[in-house]
Amino acid sequence: MINPINLNGKNIMVTGASSGIGKEIALYLSKLGANIILIAQNEERLKKTCDELKPGNHSYYPMDLNNLDEIEHLMEKVCRNGLKLNGLVHSAGTSISIPLKYLKMSDIKNVMSVNFFSFVEMVKQFSKKEYNDNGGSIVAISSISKKVVARGLTAYCASKGALESAIRVMALELAPKKIRINSVAPGTMETRIFEDLKEPVNNKNFEAELKKSHIMDIGNAEYIACAVAFLLSDASRLITGTSLVVDGG
Repeated sequence: MINPINLNGKNIMVTGASSGIGKEIALYLSKLGANIILIAQNEERLKKTCDELKPGNHSYYPMDLNNLDEIEHLMEKVCRNGLKLNGLVHSAGTSISIPLKYLKMSDIKNVMSVNFFSFVEMVKQFSKKEYNDNGGSIVAISSISKKVVARGLTAYCASKGALESAIRVMALELAPKKIRINSVAPGTMETRIFEDLKEPVNNKNFEAELKKSHIMDIGNAEYIACAVAFLLSDASRLITGTSLVVDGG
C-alpha cells in the first residue's frame, strides 16, 4: 500500500520541540520515519522529547531563538558533518494577553522576536544551498488569531498576521530553489495553553461554550501534527504560499 506521507529518512528540524504542539509534531514525524533535529530553550525537556522519539538519527540543540544572531551558527552546527535538511517546522512561539492601554513596545518586540523575527531568520538560513537537500518544505505554526481576534492579543495577532503575509512573499522567492513554504493555522486546541486559559477567563462554562462554536470538536496537537506532516510530504508538492486551517470548523 502506498503511503503518500512517507517521510522515511527525511531530516526535519522542529523548533519549540520540547513541549506542546512542537513536541507532538516531533513525535508524530518520527513515527513517519523522519530524523528529527529538536530545537528549544529547555535542554532537559528537549532530551526527554528526544528519548520519546521513534528510533532514528535524531539530535537536539538547546537555543533561545530570541538570540537571532545565533541562528546562523545553529544551522552551521547542525549541518557541519554534511547533513542536509529536507524540512523545517517553526512551532516555537509565545503569547501574552495585555490590554492595549497597558501594552508596552517591549512586550510587542518580545512576541515578534520569537513568533516572527526568528522565523524569518530560520527560513533565510534554511534556503542556503549548503543547508537544504536541493529544496525542501517549510511549515510555520500560525493561528486563526490572524483573523479571529480577542481582546488583549494585539501583539500575538500581529505576529501571526506578519508571518502569514511574509510566507506569501517568501513562496515567490523560494520557488526557484524548489523550496515550498506554508503554514498551519490551528483553532483552539486541547493543550497546556488551553488549560491555562480556563482560570483567567473565570467562566465555569468556558469549555462547553467554546465547543458550541466548533461544528466538529476541539482538537488536540496530533491533528496539527497530521497537517504538518502532509505539508512536509510529497503529497503536497504543488502547495506553497498558503495556510491550512485546522480549527474544527
